Amino acid sequence: MQRATRRRIALTLVATVAALALADRAFPPPLPTAESGLVVVAADGTPLRAYPGADGVWCYPVTPDDVSPLYLEALFAYEDRWFHWHPGINPFSMLRAAWQWARHGEIVSGGSTLTMQVARMLDPGARNVRGKLKQIVRALQLEWRYPKREILTLYLNHAPMGGIVQGVEMASRTYLGKSASHLTHAEAALLTALPQAPSRLRPDREPAAAEKARNKVLDRLATAKRWTAAQVSDARIERVAAQAIRGRWLAPLAAERLRQQVRSHAPKSRGSAVQVVRSTLDPELQATVENLLLDRAGMLPPKVSIAVLVMENSTLAVRAYAGSADFSDAQRYAHVDMVRGVRSPGSALKPFLYALALDDGLIHSESLLIDAPQSFGGYQPGNFQASFTGPVSAAEALQRSLNVPAVDLLDRVGPARFAATLRAAGVKLRMETGSMPHLSLILGGGGTTLEELVGAYRSLAVGGISGKPRLAPDDPRVESRIMSEGAAFIVRDILEAGGHPERPFHEALARPVAWKTGTSFGFRDAWAVGVTDTYTIGVWIGRPDGTPNPGFFGANVAAPLLKDIVAILPLPHDPPPRTRPADVAAVTVCWPTGERTQQVPPGMCHVKRRAWALADGVPPTLPDRMRAGSLRETVWLDPASGSRVTPACMPGAQLHEVARWPVNLEPWLDTTLRREHALPPWKTGCAADDAPGAGLRIAGLESGALLRPAPQSGRIAVTLSAIGNTQRVYWLIDGHYSQVSKSAAPVRVVFTENGTHAITAFDAEGRHHRIEIVVKGLPPPA
Repeated sequence: MQRATRRRIALTLVATVAALALADRAFPPPLPTAESGLVVVAADGTPLRAYPGADGVWCYPVTPDDVSPLYLEALFAYEDRWFHWHPGINPFSMLRAAWQWARHGEIVSGGSTLTMQVARMLDPGARNVRGKLKQIVRALQLEWRYPKREILTLYLNHAPMGGIVQGVEMASRTYLGKSASHLTHAEAALLTALPQAPSRLRPDREPAAAEKARNKVLDRLATAKRWTAAQVSDARIERVAAQAIRGRWLAPLAAERLRQQVRSHAPKSRGSAVQVVRSTLDPELQATVENLLLDRAGMLPPKVSIAVLVMENSTLAVRAYAGSADFSDAQRYAHVDMVRGVRSPGSALKPFLYALALDDGLIHSESLLIDAPQSFGGYQPGNFQASFTGPVSAAEALQRSLNVPAVDLLDRVGPARFAATLRAAGVKLRMETGSMPHLSLILGGGGTTLEELVGAYRSLAVGGISGKPRLAPDDPRVESRIMSEGAAFIVRDILEAGGHPERPFHEALARPVAWKTGTSFGFRDAWAVGVTDTYTIGVWIGRPDGTPNPGFFGANVAAPLLKDIVAILPLPHDPPPRTRPADVAAVTVCWPTGERTQQVPPGMCHVKRRAWALADGVPPTLPDRMRAGSLRETVWLDPASGSRVTPACMPGAQLHEVARWPVNLEPWLDTTLRREHALPPWKTGCAADDAPGAGLRIAGLESGALLRPAPQSGRIAVTLSAIGNTQRVYWLIDGHYSQVSKSAAPVRVVFTENGTHAITAFDAEGRHHRIEIVVKGLPPPA
């Protein structure tokens, strides 16, 4: 009989357990899902932007390890001292609460455990006996299913804290402006008390009620001797002062970008319904950059926006990301992320062209280039300032962002090859459908993004290796070589301080930065990109809708903001010394041939320049497009008169080697240089048929003319024209660009100073004519 009884009891227990297990499976506790919300945080965990779920609450999930031990002490002592020992309910606490309610007619102390409170958060019910029984069942289910740590995590992340704030971490950051890992005794007690009556105890609205509830927690901890009397006394002194609940967003467009990337792939978690998306952003730097943009936006016209990207060179981590000037200003297209907007870069691609030309052995840093009107298969670029300089070095042309030398180089390198090199480095130039890379590419003829430019410019600081900016810590590290280490060194030195080998590194530069600007056609986009040892910084200013902004260009609007951002960047604690790559050497070269001084006879070295040379190569000046052959030219001279002749005219003529300047540069040479190195005049009857200058003449004055002013006049005005030409003619006065005329159209030239003046007329084919006149009789300048 006893055996049968024991069997029935065992079967009953088994059946009961099985029934409970089936019931648990049939009616599981409703756990939060990943669709409930998302928070994007900075590299140090600071929330950047919180996205509420369907219930509209803000939450920042944490684990018990992320919370101050003071808070956990207060929570267990005040809410559930036996949390780690009971099975989800505490019968003694429930009996005590029932007896106190029966004796006093009101609730004196609650009997709910932390597990029961979690059950009520997950599956709310009526506040009656039936609702309490439901809590008990759900609490037992939670204890059956999950370890204590996960139940505690659920409480930490879902405890109501007032309004739309949920969880201890979000409450701490919202009300106290700090992480829950760094709470004082008073703050820990305050956050422990809030879930008791979250609406009535909101510290931003009811500080007195919140302080009273906090002190109640403190008294309980003092009575239980969990905290000393001195600690509790000091805590009671602290006033309850909380920030108002409002959206304090940092990097909102970066946060939105990350949310879109990870929302559908983030795993669900029992301890947290809210996904935490980590970024690489530095919250302090981000806030400072955003404040700078707000200040600068106030000076800009309506609808003009700003984008800024700051990337750490060593890690490719994005430390600041501003996709628009002011996220609250819809008039400035606040929600349009211009870090990713495809726009014309203007001249911002020129450093990569010069680097490619260095690596190809086409130039060194002081190679002689031509900044003068030229035609490249019908394409005739001009400079931004609508003037020309004449002879310039590669370093000067890059630093001053001259257009004609850049187009000349691109024509020799090849637009398709240049575009392919950039594409391999992450700069994907977008052109019109069906069009091929062309010479206008170097002046902004293809679209790119601020993000791609920053990744490419990073190569100047890390030995020629570009990289894709990483906005999230788990983003892959994508790098590619865009130029050699030596080319990166030379280009960076040019952009940083002019590229002068005789200058000590970082001379007079507290924060050395290599920077370049760009302005797209029609003043639609203003760019500035800078590189330091530690960071690469990109700035874009313009209207997202592409409307022109006359007078807005990179140097006057984007570059000042770039310099302000560089000034706020943290300085490296122990920066490594800048070292010159082994394949870069300082050499002295001669103009016009571009060769080393040791390779050029003294009479052929018209101008000496100190240059950076790469891989022990000193390439000569690029071939003259207007005259075949080398810039070293053999001429024949009459031994008797020294006049220039041809072999056919005088068989006994002597050979003489001279250095010739490119035809397009001859009109720009100053008078002294021209006289010192001028070729002898042709002997009468022996001039060559193709002598330069033939076919183009200045009409209106003869060389050697003496001009005097009219009585009482302080200036002399003359009207000139160029004959023998059917295209545009460019005019220089004393070596400086003056104006342009069409064919034989008259031009007016005004002289206001006495002395000898040179007037030069030339065209894009290299034909030119120069005269010198003398002005006397003008009054001295006031």
